[in-house]
Amino acid sequence: MTHRRPSLFTTTALQAIELCDADVPAVQRLFVHNVEYFLAVTGRPPADDEARQELRSAPPNDTPFGRGWSIGLRDGDGEIVAMLSAVSDFLAEGVWLIAQFVVAPTLHGSGISREILDAFELWARDNGGHWIRLAVVVGNTKAERFWRKIGYADVCRRDGVAMGDRVNALRIMVKPLQGGELAQYLALVPRDQPARQPAPQPIHRRGCG
Repeated sequence: MTHRRPSLFTTTALQAIELCDADVPAVQRLFVHNVEYFLAVTGRPPADDEARQELRSAPPNDTPFGRGWSIGLRDGDGEIVAMLSAVSDFLAEGVWLIAQFVVAPTLHGSGISREILDAFELWARDNGGHWIRLAVVVGNTKAERFWRKIGYADVCRRDGVAMGDRVNALRIMVKPLQGGELAQYLALVPRDQPARQPAPQPIHRRGCG
């Protein structure tokens, strides 16, 4: 049963568990309730099998990475109220990717997003993470402001990235988990050098950038 699954990490009120196929309906409900997020990022509402696709997604075959997690944040009633997809050793050892982060709209503005990410970052650091990397759609002002507020810094921009029905520009952002300068990160991940701009690639699932 899902209630017997061990916690990956916890917050004050939520338990982080690794999601499985049995959680697809709960994750789909979460996605449907966040329709505005999907419209802003992909230009269309979540597909009927959006959750199943997300739980089975992975970076492209030619992208080095360690392990992927689909993490559900479960409240005291057992409901999945947030979902986070993460990948370890993405492009370089010690670089973790946040590929997806969705929180129930009823919790927006409550501070729970910051609490979840604080707990996740500690867990990632304890499991070998030195940097967290993510991509934010340029023009999603609320998201851009949020990630900067909690310590993520811009490193480069990707233009012409197909995501669903939209072609987006992505802001690549990183945060150190164990200290360090951006120059050290860029030495690990040369593709994120500001002067470099790899050829645009369609991204159907995770926003790997």
